[in-house]
Amino acid sequence: MTTYRNRLSLIFQFISMIMVLTMLFGCGPSTAELAAENYTPLSQGDWPVSTPEEQGLDPNLLKDFYRNASKLDTIYSLLVIKNGSIVAEQYFNEGSPEQKAFIQSISKSYISALVGLALDQGCLTSVDQKMMEFFPEFAEQIIDPRKEQITIRDLLQMRSGYPWEETHEDLWAGLASGNYMPLLVGFPLTNDPGDTFQYSNWTSWLLGVIVSRACDTDLKEFAQEHLLSPIGSDAGDWWSDEYGYYYSALGFTARDLARFGALYLNEGEYDGKQVISQEWVKDSLQTYSEDAWTIRIGRNIKDIGYGYQWWSARSGDHHYDFAWGHGGQLIVLLDEFEMIVVLTADPFYGNHFESWPSEKANINLVADFIASLPTE
Repeated sequence: MTTYRNRLSLIFQFISMIMVLTMLFGCGPSTAELAAENYTPLSQGDWPVSTPEEQGLDPNLLKDFYRNASKLDTIYSLLVIKNGSIVAEQYFNEGSPEQKAFIQSISKSYISALVGLALDQGCLTSVDQKMMEFFPEFAEQIIDPRKEQITIRDLLQMRSGYPWEETHEDLWAGLASGNYMPLLVGFPLTNDPGDTFQYSNWTSWLLGVIVSRACDTDLKEFAQEHLLSPIGSDAGDWWSDEYGYYYSALGFTARDLARFGALYLNEGEYDGKQVISQEWVKDSLQTYSEDAWTIRIGRNIKDIGYGYQWWSARSGDHHYDFAWGHGGQLIVLLDEFEMIVVLTADPFYGNHFESWPSEKANINLVADFIASLPTE
């Protein structure tokens, strides 16, 4: 009897220890994690909503996805759209359905769309037009003749020859100054145009200026008329420089970003209307630079390439295209599943060089989810 009681006592002690460890170290889902599993989309009338089961998506994968998202402290929103319906939606930390998140470099994909629309409108004739055609006031100041050969195509593909500003303190200071026009002359080329992929924030601003000058228009008004209104969006804050030209930095709600993603997933068509040409969408989502990003992000994201201001990658067996903003903000297009994933997060504005751990965690969250999807 004594032996039996001793064993029983040890069992109860072991169970108590497990319970204490669970409370101390978070074994099992927390209250926040369980709450995140309630990812039922909001019925607001602007999007059809559905369930994962109705759209052929395993709800357990989404449950894990949203539970993992709840552990990250910089995410604002996470949406999943499948077959044109929102099947999962949740807001975290400071996020809300009305929040117009500062999407940072996701804006580059919007600028790319405006280049395509300028071609559709006849303002531009070709992506092979030379950059300097639109900046004649600097023609006499250009010392490096290679700058005269830079094309719109080179700018779109990040192959202009201009360097990534973050590689040198002086370049970053020039970008941070906001006085962009003189950089056309002052920024040195480190490669021949068209030769090598080098990420450049500044060249995306150049594309916006080119559209504005080519179409003789205010870029924000042009974007609202030809891109945003047709997909039911409105730009939030859009900063401009001292010359009146807009930075590649916009604010949108998570659902606004989903609308933009749907436009590209559906080959330029939205709500039955061809907003942007199918050819432009196809050209934009090509991979022109393979291995464009060589810094390791995670085990489930590889083959990161670049198109016309859009990225591409592979996670598990699945290829996808994505717009990528600082802080790990994403619009992901999964063509094989007719699926869009949107993630907004803290943009780390003014704290640019300390964001990478959070940015990487957000990107890996989505990459791991994509890798978990079955092969159809």
